[in-house]
Amino acid sequence: AAIAAGRDVINLGIGDPDTPTPGFIIDALDKAARDPKNHQYALDNGLPEFRKAAADWYGSRFGVKLDPASEVYPTIGSKEAIAHFPLAVLNPGDVALIPEPGYPPYRSGTIFAGGVPHTMPLTAKNAFLPNLGAIPADVLKRARLIYVNYPNNPTAAIAPKAFYADLVQFAKKHGLIVASDLAYSEVYFDERPMSILEVEGARDVAIEFHSLSKTFNMTGWRVGFAAGNPELVRYLGQLKTNVDSGIFQAVQLAAVAALKRTDEVTARMVKIYRGRRDALVAGLAKAGWTVVPPKAAFYAWIPTPKGLPSATVASRLLDEADIVVTPGIGFGPSGEGYVRAALTVDEKRIAEAAARIAKLKF
Repeated sequence: AAIAAGRDVINLGIGDPDTPTPGFIIDALDKAARDPKNHQYALDNGLPEFRKAAADWYGSRFGVKLDPASEVYPTIGSKEAIAHFPLAVLNPGDVALIPEPGYPPYRSGTIFAGGVPHTMPLTAKNAFLPNLGAIPADVLKRARLIYVNYPNNPTAAIAPKAFYADLVQFAKKHGLIVASDLAYSEVYFDERPMSILEVEGARDVAIEFHSLSKTFNMTGWRVGFAAGNPELVRYLGQLKTNVDSGIFQAVQLAAVAALKRTDEVTARMVKIYRGRRDALVAGLAKAGWTVVPPKAAFYAWIPTPKGLPSATVASRLLDEADIVVTPGIGFGPSGEGYVRAALTVDEKRIAEAAARIAKLKF
């Protein structure tokens, strides 16, 4: 409504990259789309070329050797796979352990499958990692699945290797499947985020979901993949054979081209996001707001001034400064007391947003 009224709105609310898909990926799509053999139904298991490219990328990026035939499965972006996965592994009444604040499909996918979500609060005190020891014993008896997401949306936290190692042992002890959401692995500013599959024994219990959306500015292309434990990959494949017909083969071939040049794309992308992050953090600090610079992902998880409700702060920013942010409560009750700002507008506009905020009195 504000935009329709002609107001100069700066939208920091949506996690959708604002820069275009690299040209070489578009060229690969154009070439593949003109080949008639790509105009029919895709194979349920995806093109062997795509599965191999994904496996090769895991090997070069994480040092994890995957079998393209049994340990990689193409997905229509990571969101649909994350949301569909509970249908493949949960029986009605089974518990899924859900991080909160967190990506909504963890919860909704569980509910659609007849499962029961149990939230694990992510707090600054615990570095935005779930406290596995705080999960009640009666919940663990019914639990089948645990979701984790690092680099994290919305908190921008990174998980250390020690956490993943503890999680793998915890999962084995309690008979849990680990679903790791790795969508933001290539958006980082210092330490390179790791894959849970790097941890010894992780492949016994874990499946990981990756997307090309954020790495290559391909959110609208809907292409990603799942990797890890072959039995879990097979479960997902059995489900998806019944609910979709795969990814347009030309898109898969474009994804192959993308994965072969990840480092080149990532270097440019991270430079852009780092400049935006630093502009936002510096501007908000000047305005008197306390912000911990995000380590990864393209979000800032910002404590609300004076502990005000997140919806109140978001409303005032829109009404009084024409700035859109996402109230933390939208990610679950544990997100209260924060707002999320996405680094998906250019540096000049971010500096303008910070300047507008500095004029407000909270």
